[in-house]
Amino acid sequence: MPESNRPLVERIARVLAGAAHSSNAEGSDPSAAEKVDLTWPEHVNQALAVLHTAREPDEAMAAAGDSEVWRDMVEAALAQRVD
Repeated sequence: MPESNRPLVERIARVLAGAAHSSNAEGSDPSAAEKVDLTWPEHVNQALAVLHTAREPDEAMAAAGDSEVWRDMVEAALAQRVD
């Protein structure tokens, strides 16, 4: 399975920044990559909130795999330092 070289908090923050700036989402910039690179740190608190919510798997997630492993993985993502 492929692994990302960026912490999950950063990846979520980048998605949120992209949604805010890109014309493909709620923004108006047709090429928002530079803005995302500059502004994703502003979305870290929102990304952390998403991860806090995602710590507990729902019924379908629990049925598909090990809930404790999921919680441990999300907790590890929350504990990572994002620079």
